[in-house]
Amino acid sequence: MTPEEIGAHLTRLVEGAQAGVSGGGPYARAVVDVPPQAWPVALAAARDGLGCDFFDWLSAVDELDAGFDVVAHLWSTAGRHGVLLRTRVPVDAPSLASAVPVYPGAAWHERETFEMFGIGFPGELEPLLLPPEFEGHPLRKSFVLASRVAKPWPGAKEPGESETGTKRQAVRPPGVPAPGEWGPAS
Repeated sequence: MTPEEIGAHLTRLVEGAQAGVSGGGPYARAVVDVPPQAWPVALAAARDGLGCDFFDWLSAVDELDAGFDVVAHLWSTAGRHGVLLRTRVPVDAPSLASAVPVYPGAAWHERETFEMFGIGFPGELEPLLLPPEFEGHPLRKSFVLASRVAKPWPGAKEPGESETGTKRQAVRPPGVPAPGEWGPAS
């Protein structure tokens, strides 16, 4: 099946779905956008109607004020075709029905997406990668990456220092606000 045929078939099976094709020339995939309430139906339709029996991955993309795009890549081992299934959840209430009843292998991916983006899925979402005391969701574009500012330079001298005692002025990495502009008030 061509990506166009895959997209057209899935749009017939899922109400409100819209299909397109990704870039990549001969490696292009059908990309099907579905409303959030149709997410479980679309997953089941891809599995049962298109033969997508292999769940490859699930993650999200932070689209700032527009919300989060949750994307799942599904593959048919028999038909040798795939589909990118995508839905958008709002930024103020990011939650989505679980893919686990349709694809049990999605559990780990949902836990990671919850931890990194803060998108809720039903069920127990134990942390995977971050320590328990970690606050925030590091893959959100609004998350401040301040680790380079908070950690002291491990060398004997700061970068730019010389034997003459001159020291270059400290420069913050791009995207890191000045101390006192972020984080908890001390």
